[in-house]
Amino acid sequence: MLLTVDIGNSHITLGGFEQESLVFVANLLTSPYRTEDQYAVELLQIMNLYHAEPKEINGIIISSVVPEVSAPIQRAFQHICEVPPLVLGPGVKTGLNILIENPAQLGSDMVANAVAAVSKHPLPCVIFDMGTAITVSFLDKKGNFLGGMICAGVNIMLHALTTQTALLPHISLENPEHFIGKNTVQSMQSGMLYGTAAMLDGLASRFATELHEPPTLIATGGMAQLVTQNCVHPFIVDEHLMLEGLRLIYEKNRKTPKPPRSKQG
Repeated sequence: MLLTVDIGNSHITLGGFEQESLVFVANLLTSPYRTEDQYAVELLQIMNLYHAEPKEINGIIISSVVPEVSAPIQRAFQHICEVPPLVLGPGVKTGLNILIENPAQLGSDMVANAVAAVSKHPLPCVIFDMGTAITVSFLDKKGNFLGGMICAGVNIMLHALTTQTALLPHISLENPEHFIGKNTVQSMQSGMLYGTAAMLDGLASRFATELHEPPTLIATGGMAQLVTQNCVHPFIVDEHLMLEGLRLIYEKNRKTPKPPRSKQG
């Protein structure tokens, strides 16, 4: 089994692949204050929950946008599985042609998303990864990574509203029945979800000009389904795009065993 690990700002997503099939997905909270032993216990419990035996793990690949969490997670996996993880970063083969000023600055999450999108979806395409932040990646019809955008995510906006105002409450994010809210909670829900959907639609309307043809619009990440159901433009929701990209990158970097030497007569 191959384990693909996405360390995000809010959550760590763990995906288990048997060959090309994603057999389980699990999440735990990202915390820079946990030790490698604490992470090892949590990871082992998750693996047990999904019947993934440590001895069956023959590969691990990690994408991280939280540097202080990367090292304890790596050591935790080595302790559990005795398999050295491959960490996505400079020097790892991806097959992606990155046309930005400094390719080393591109987040590993955006790299993994792009690799999967080139493999799975029509080009050109635009990927909206809707996590803590909303990252937008642009791929041309040849699969070149042209650049991106970074916007505040829904949860960041909600946190700002509830912590920087005196009377606005913490709310659950779900679609209200109407655009026009009849109370404070409905008004906040409408602003967060319909407002973000309107932002995506507004951006999408401008992308065809930049890419010289209408792109495929792909949404991934935890908020993708909830937001894009309110969009006017058609979005492909690909929930586990990044995990698939990590699997493809691992395959590009997997070392094949050398054939045995032939005996000399």
